[in-house]
Parts: sequence; C-alpha cells; structure tokens
Amino acid sequence: MTKLEPDFRNTLDSAFTRAVTHLENLDQTSVAATVDLATLRGRINKPLARAGLSPDQVIDDLAEDVAGGLLGSAGGRFFGWVIGGALPAAVGADWLTSVWQQNSALYACSPAAAVVEETVGAWLKEILGLPDSASFALVTGCQMAHVTCLAAARHALLRNRGWDVESQGMFGAPAIRILSSTECHGSFERAVRLLGFGQSQVKLLPADDQGRLIPKALEDELKKDIAAPTLVLLQAGDINIGAYDEFEKLIPIAKRYGAWAHVDGAFGLWAGASPRFRHLVKGIEAADSWATDGHKWLNVPFDSGFAFVADAGAHRASLSIRASYLTHASDARDQVDWNPEWSRRARGFPAYAALRQLGRDGVAALVERCCRHAHSLTTRIGALPGAEVLWEPTINQGLVRFLDPNLAKTFSGGLSPVEAEATHDRRTDEVIAAILSTGEAFFGGTTWRGRRAMRISVTNWRTTDADVDRVVNAVASVLVE
Repeated sequence: MTKLEPDFRNTLDSAFTRAVTHLENLDQTSVAATVDLATLRGRINKPLARAGLSPDQVIDDLAEDVAGGLLGSAGGRFFGWVIGGALPAAVGADWLTSVWQQNSALYACSPAAAVVEETVGAWLKEILGLPDSASFALVTGCQMAHVTCLAAARHALLRNRGWDVESQGMFGAPAIRILSSTECHGSFERAVRLLGFGQSQVKLLPADDQGRLIPKALEDELKKDIAAPTLVLLQAGDINIGAYDEFEKLIPIAKRYGAWAHVDGAFGLWAGASPRFRHLVKGIEAADSWATDGHKWLNVPFDSGFAFVADAGAHRASLSIRASYLTHASDARDQVDWNPEWSRRARGFPAYAALRQLGRDGVAALVERCCRHAHSLTTRIGALPGAEVLWEPTINQGLVRFLDPNLAKTFSGGLSPVEAEATHDRRTDEVIAAILSTGEAFFGGTTWRGRRAMRISVTNWRTTDADVDRVVNAVASVLVE
C-alpha cells in the first residue's frame, strides 16, 4: 500500500458520506438557498494559509461552509432554468471519470474514453432520429454545441464562396446573413459573437401565436438576397413555452436558397426519443446541424452538451488540429478533431452510463413523465384563486401568472391597462419570491409577450406525483397568506 492510498480512502469515504446525506435529505431540506451572500463569503473566503490541510478535513470543511448556499436542483421540486437532475449510474460514472483522470482529446490519451464517446454519439443519433452519417461532438453544453455547429456552418458557407476562413480569417470574408425568429435563445447570439459573425448580421423574423417562425417571413427574407451566404436558426423547444418550429416547412425553404439550417434543441430535441412527442420534430433530420444538452433531459451531471453536423467534412475541417508531438489514430476516432476543446474531461462516461441505465424505453418514459408533471403543475397552479395559466405546456414548459388580489376584485381598480398590468407583474414576482422563501419549490420568472410570468420547467427524473401535490399545496398556501 502506498502512502497516498489511505488519504484517498478517507477523503473519498468522507465525500461519499456527504454526498449520500445530501441526496437522502433533499425531500427534507429547502430547495432554495437559505443563507445570504455575506454569510457565504464569511465562511468560504478564508485567508489561504501557508500550510495545507488533510484532504478529508478539506472535504468536511467545504461541505460545512457551503451548507445553505446550495440549491436543491438535484431533487424533484426544482423547476427553474431547465436544469435536470443526475441519474445514479451517471453520478457513479462521473465519480469514476474524476478518479480515472483521463484526457479525452485523443484515442492515444485514453482508448476507452474514445470508444465510449464514439458509442455515445451513435446511440444518441439513433435515439434522437438524426442521420447515422452525421458527425458529432461531446462538449460542455448547448452553448459550445452551437459554437461547434456554427463553426462547421461558417466553414461550409464560406468555402462555397471561395473563402478559406480557417486560413484567411473573417476580415474581408463575405458577410454571412443569419436569420431566426424573435424567440431565439441568448446562447445562439453568444455563439455568433464568439465566431466573429457579428451580431448585426442577425435578423429576427416574426413568430406566430404558437411561437413558431413564420415560413412566409423566412422565404420573403431569403428572396431579398439569394446570393448571400445564409445561416438559419430553428427552434426545437423555446425557453418559455417549448415552441417547435415547423421543420417540414422551414428546412426545405432554407435549402432552396442554399442556407445552412441549424437547430437549437437544448432540451426540445429529446422529443425525438418519445413516440408520444416525436411528431414535434418531424422533418428535423433534414437540417444541417443540431445542438442539445445532456445535463438537461438526459439527467447527467454538469457539464454535458452534444453537437451533430450533417456535413462531417465541414465539421472536421473547422476544428481539427495537427502537431508533431501528438499521436493520431489511423483507425480510431480522435475527439479533438470534432470539438473546440483540447484538454477535456472524459464526459462520455456519464452519458454512456445514463443511456445504459435508461435504455431507449427509459429515455422516452423520462421525457413523457416530465411532460405530464409539467402539465399537472401548470394547470393545477393556474386554477388556484389569484392565478391564471398563460401557457399550457406543449411539452415540459408552462407559464403561470399571479394577479393582484385587490385589482382582481375591482377589475382595474381605476388604473389604466398599463398600470394594471404592471401591478400584476409585481404580484407575480412577489409570489415567486414567497414560494422560494418556503423552501418547498424553486421556480423562476420570465417576461413573455410583455407580461411577467412564473416559468414551470420539469426535466428531473426524480420528480414524482407526490412532489407535484406537495408543490401545488405550497403555492396554494402562499396565495392565501
């Protein structure tokens, strides 16, 4: 036995005990944070001593110091920001990933990590209904999945106009026109900035009352300059109401004008795994690229995102790298050729474990169960006195608004419509804050079509019917106070 092994055993035993205690007490502890910023800074921001501490003491101190500052996002009563939980097999594999300490940049760095990642990519394409020939990358999240896909799009669009962007850069390159709907997510805009497209090149087109990009609006805009290299962003589940663009109509329009069609499916792409919801992504396989998260609906630990590109040549050309000191495989997949990261965590292991734990049927059941819970939460909370449903879920995203009780009794209370709406906005934010203060549930707010609302997002495998009942009762108690 080496000298280090007892330290590892004691430290990992301590971490294990703390982890299991946290998981076993999620139903009894507050979903929201219970300590303020000053308290956390006072505990955590210690002077860094010259002498170090034993590793098990570091773990124990860390767990004590962050107590009350962690959200219950691993549990079944967390409904904010489309944050999923973590399946047991995925957590176990994630722990092993840290212990194994593999750099999954190359097959040579970790043959097992490379083959696991290769397998995960194949499984995901099968489950999500994407072309088997598409290339893929495992990245940190949907933000970097967008960057990966758009780098491939940039390469292909400019290559077709005689410009080698990897060699010549963006200065002097033909401007790439970017079209999307008003409902696009901010992570796409950041990808546009990071890749040097320029945010001024983005034009947001109108959506219909279901939050879908209007086909005629897209075609009319494309007609204005048929020669311009163009990128079209489509939505598979927008952040507020889970809206899906009409892929069967929009993708053929984009292709007729030579545009690259990219799909933001951060959570909504997973509808393709469910027989009940697969119709929402009908025609999506004809797109040029797709981006989604694993730490949302697949319920693997942070960080996990997936990028897929139909044009594997463009994907590889935009990102691959060669150096004399690297050992490149001739018959295996080198991950560094397909993603923007060099030294990288072997995040294929948790995704592999999650997919094996669930199986195809389990993934479908998880998606469908979350959608059922979202519908129940939205309609039941919306039916409470002083609440109303703004959007009944199409999938797992719903919106509820809370009305000022004084105005509800007197209609407008003599206020103008604008003033009355502002009063209901304040009431909505107050109720969300009151719910958080109970510790019984976590919801976030949003502004949708000019009105404040409470977003209800269900993506956690742990959410149960009992959780839904408990949360509805908690909201009802807040509304009568």
